[in-house]
Order: sequence, then structure tokens, then C-alpha cells
Amino acid sequence: MLVAEILKSKGGDVFSIAPDMTLARACGELDRCRVGALIVCDGERVVGVFSERDLVKAVAADGAPGLERPVSHYMTKDVIFAEPGETVAILMGRMTDRRIRHLPVLKDNRLSGVISIGDVVKCQIAEATQEADSLRTYIAAG
Repeated sequence: MLVAEILKSKGGDVFSIAPDMTLARACGELDRCRVGALIVCDGERVVGVFSERDLVKAVAADGAPGLERPVSHYMTKDVIFAEPGETVAILMGRMTDRRIRHLPVLKDNRLSGVISIGDVVKCQIAEATQEADSLRTYIAAG
């Protein structure tokens, strides 16, 4: 399955924040949106990803005072992207190798969605189930 197909079924909603938003407000956004990461954008340009993991690192490093600092201080700046034509297998490899759980998707250099590790696993389970059902039908038809 391709990234474009996953986005078509799940939608292209992207929850984003500005790099100057405080960590405390970003935490509120993570909770409100019920997501594990927010895309940090400066206008139309993706400048980072702020994830739950980044939050844990911030609190571990700076404690409560860190909550008043801007997200740009803690976000992951080296953003790894996905493209609509890439396969789930490619994404799984990239996410595993880089130890990341969220990939913003760029289409024509514009942000068009986010793929999470949950989306990838859900897709792989669906494909495995479909393959098993097909094999059962084939064997039963014998």
C-alpha cells in the first residue's frame, strides 16, 4: 500500500504549531488533538516535529521551567519526510532505522498529511489479514 492510499482513507488532517509556542501550550495541543506529535511550521514551511519524546527530554533536562520555553528549543529539527508514492514497507524501514514514529508527508513540496507508526502497523495488519483470507479461500476451493 502507498502513503497516498493511507492518507486517502485516514484523511490529511495535520495538527501544527508555531515554533514560538511555549512547551506548556504545545502539551495542551497534544492533549486536545489526541496525537503523539505536532508538526512545527513557520508559515508554510515545516521546521520541526514536536513529539511526546521531545517533551520528556525537555522535562528531564530543564524541569518545570522548560514549560515556558519555546517549542523550537526542544523540537526535532532534522525532519524526515514521506512522499505519497512510497510504500508502507519503505516507511516501516525508515521509521525503524531512525527510531521515529511520525513522518510528515510532502506532496509538491507542501505538507499534505502525517503518517504515524500506528497507521503503518494498521495497514500491515490489514494486508496480512487480506492475504490470509485469500489463501484460505484458495485452499478451500482446492
